[in-house]
Amino acid sequence: MTANGRLVLILLLSAAALSLGLMPLPAHALDLKAKAAVLMDASSGRILYEHNADTPLPVASLTKMMTLTVALEAVARGEASLDDVVTASEFAAAKRGTRIWLEAGEQMALHELLYAVAVGSANDAAVAVAEHIAGSEQEFVALMNRRAEELGLEHTHFLNSTGLPPDTGPEHTMTARDATVLARHCLTVPRLMDYVSTYEYTMRAATTKIPVLWNSNKLLKRYNGVDGIKTGFTTAAGYCMAATATRDGLRLIAVVLGCPSESAREEDVRTLLDSGFQRYQSHKAAAQGQAFGRIAVWNGSPNWVDAVLAQDFFVTVERGREGDVELDTELTTSLRAPCAAGAKVGVICARLDGQVLATAELVAASEVAQAGFLSLIGRMLRALASALFL
Repeated sequence: MTANGRLVLILLLSAAALSLGLMPLPAHALDLKAKAAVLMDASSGRILYEHNADTPLPVASLTKMMTLTVALEAVARGEASLDDVVTASEFAAAKRGTRIWLEAGEQMALHELLYAVAVGSANDAAVAVAEHIAGSEQEFVALMNRRAEELGLEHTHFLNSTGLPPDTGPEHTMTARDATVLARHCLTVPRLMDYVSTYEYTMRAATTKIPVLWNSNKLLKRYNGVDGIKTGFTTAAGYCMAATATRDGLRLIAVVLGCPSESAREEDVRTLLDSGFQRYQSHKAAAQGQAFGRIAVWNGSPNWVDAVLAQDFFVTVERGREGDVELDTELTTSLRAPCAAGAKVGVICARLDGQVLATAELVAASEVAQAGFLSLIGRMLRALASALFL
């Protein structure tokens, strides 16, 4: 075979492998304008596509994903209330860029300010929220960085709650991978998706200068399934976005950083999401209640319990390859009664070509009470007799 013939054969085999999902989609396969991009399967956190994913870049108002996270997690812990009345400081009122034109001393409910941050990307509102939660923006930023460390954002260090460039020095940076991990966490923060999925919000405060807020994430109206999360822009950062969408049970997260224009940002996110939904599907690998083994409970009545799935087990897999998914389990070797129904007793793992797609807990199917003394004695005697006369 000639060199050209071998090259053609290699290209044909590579194309076939790609169509079967045997190879990851190479970075150059998508025509993106962004400096960095990531596409993630939200359920497992598996990266489906990446381009310059670990390059630190300024992220502008994508910063506010962490601002909302820290504030709403404080509310969830009872450290603040959405009905709290927040008084704007001179420092907050002086913030430039996108804002709702707070005046020093103006009062507004915390939930109103959170809508201003999530929908209107208001910098003055972000600082007012930060000051209310932590006493000062500086202390709030310390909470942001602590939370970033807890979430494993290895290349992230925040300087403020807004994403605005400081008066001197460069903006703070994140990587596209870190931004995607944070976006995935945002899906779990109580109420956060309610805020960021809002396209139009009418402010209730009587003194507000901007009565209606419009979300700059136009994909909320233009792309089927999109329900968040945040856009951003500064001169240094370019146009950035963290978007998430769900179709047929499959939720994807797309992050683009450093796009040259608003239209390029939207086009890149569309390209990422389109490629993900076209190539992958959410597949039910096992059903709720399905048993994956029996575990001995030496002092229980009965003396065993089934290990079952507490809920349906879905995995994200390349279309056409759901039949290749392999399941394996790791069970607790033995249990001690009493054992509650729903207690974790093992783990199930879905693999494709040796790669872990997803894991789920296996739980006790039923309650196991502790056996009585006489029952245990009888059980021991039977076991002894069986061993002697085997």
